[in-house]
Amino acid sequence: MTVVAVLLGQESRSQGWPELDARAYALVALSHLPVALRGRRPLAVFAAVQTALIAYVTLGYWPVVCTFGSMLALYTVASVRPVRTALVCAACMAGVWVYAGVVSDTPSMASVLGQALLYCSVLVWFGHLARRSAELTRRLRAEQAERARRAVAEERGRIARELHDVVAHHMSVISVQAGLARFVFDSRPDRARGALGTIADTSGEALEELRRMLQVLREEDPEAPERAPMPTLARLGELADRVRAGGLPVDLAVTGTARPLPPGVELCAYRVVQEALTNALKHAGPAHARVELRYGAHELTVRITDDGQGADPARVPAGGGHGLIGMRERAKLYGGTITVGPRSEGGYEVRLTLPTSAAERGGTGAAEAER
Repeated sequence: MTVVAVLLGQESRSQGWPELDARAYALVALSHLPVALRGRRPLAVFAAVQTALIAYVTLGYWPVVCTFGSMLALYTVASVRPVRTALVCAACMAGVWVYAGVVSDTPSMASVLGQALLYCSVLVWFGHLARRSAELTRRLRAEQAERARRAVAEERGRIARELHDVVAHHMSVISVQAGLARFVFDSRPDRARGALGTIADTSGEALEELRRMLQVLREEDPEAPERAPMPTLARLGELADRVRAGGLPVDLAVTGTARPLPPGVELCAYRVVQEALTNALKHAGPAHARVELRYGAHELTVRITDDGQGADPARVPAGGGHGLIGMRERAKLYGGTITVGPRSEGGYEVRLTLPTSAAERGGTGAAEAER
């Protein structure tokens, strides 16, 4: 802008104004160079360029030469300061323009006044729009950061449920088998060896699942070994065998035509069965459990029952209940329903119903979770 103003100043004589001298060029520089600092000190820069402009006009030079810096300074003030402050600065700038018209004996003061009001209004308006746009951008970034924070919290909750399911189930089996091995170590060595073998297999599977979940938390590494697949309903047989080895007989029944389901739905059903059998293994006592899968046209129904004595409230440790909360959260996430409670004929029952299509689950939350 300084270069353009200097080049324009060389046309002063042809426009009927005095030719610029060293003093005039110094004022031209003072009217434009400070705008380089307008982002840090917008009001100070505006005051500086207006002061230089007043001095330039008072000495009788062509006013147009020194208008660029003041206009940009006014726009900057309007874009970073409240509207009231911008209007005050606009009034000052308009006053300087009118003063320039008076000093130069301009015959058309109405034109000068109209230009002053028009330019100042346009600069303040566009500066105000820029300020609003910046505020909206800041709000958008804050909302995006909040959404990211919530997503991280939800992911942590999901991982916490996964860890609870894995650790609670496998450690329950290991605890039962360790107690059995210690009890029959001298009298039934073969039975003790079988229990230790079950402990080894169960602990290895638990470590593999924990390793898979921890790998999810790390950045993708193209050279990293392939992770084990997520548990699916096809692995319910392995789960039942593991629980049987822990001392709880389990029957598995499937009705309807088995078909591939969305990964999230299968994982939800698997974890609910795992949690229900773990609770039966820990609390049911001498009992028999049954897992029923029913494939409907548009839903999957899972029913886990046992004929044991149920949980004794006096034996449940304080702070428990996370497994039940996790089951309800999983069912809610995929648009399903779950009921948990004692049966009238004795024992305990867990019933889970899950829609098997995204349209019936409703909303995009479940679809996003499946992805």
